[in-house]
Amino acid sequence: MQNMQLCTPLSRCPLCVVCCWRTGTMVKYFCCAGLLRSSWDQVCIAFWQRYPNPYSNHVLTEDIIFREVTPTNCLKSRRLLTKTSRAPRWMEPYLPKQMASSAYIIEDSIVDPQKKTMTTLTWNISHARLMCVEERCEYQINRDNGSWTEIRREAWISSNIYGLSRAIQEFGLARFKTSVTKTMKGFEYVLSKMQGETPSRSLAETATERARETALAAKEKAKDLASQAQKKQYV
Repeated sequence: MQNMQLCTPLSRCPLCVVCCWRTGTMVKYFCCAGLLRSSWDQVCIAFWQRYPNPYSNHVLTEDIIFREVTPTNCLKSRRLLTKTSRAPRWMEPYLPKQMASSAYIIEDSIVDPQKKTMTTLTWNISHARLMCVEERCEYQINRDNGSWTEIRREAWISSNIYGLSRAIQEFGLARFKTSVTKTMKGFEYVLSKMQGETPSRSLAETATERARETALAAKEKAKDLASQAQKKQYV
């Protein structure tokens, strides 16, 4: 960890999905940008407090392995995360029967309070032969609004399974995109709590909750009707 370095991105495009060669292996590359309407300092604090949140049920544990402050006052950290890792059904015949349902993730980070930047690099150390996902994020002050924080996210997805690598990469990419959405929602949730606000709920979440309430009411009504019908039979 003393010589921890973060990988150099392959591209500087604002949003892309491309295939490239890396260490002799075909790799699916993805990048995107996000925006949090909170200051860089608040986002950095939220970064260390973002688990647990309603959008991170797949994160089981988090442990700090290493942490130091460099002579230039940068904070270097390495954490070990445990997350659930469920494979799709079509992939199960090709996997070991005793394959664990959880995976270990390494997360390296460097926080530079002078430059107001935070860079993270994460990668899985479990099931790496099946699929390896490397993610690099840069958090910095938004150029258009100094009180907001922008996030540039890059990912490299690879697989060494002969004949299935392309399908596995597509699966990994789809899961990664879903994870990014949950990560941003989790950030917003934690930031809202930090600022003393009631975390907002999306329209989809509100609609889902209302649908559950409607279904529950319909179920209770059906029980009442059934009970009334049964009573009439004995009258």
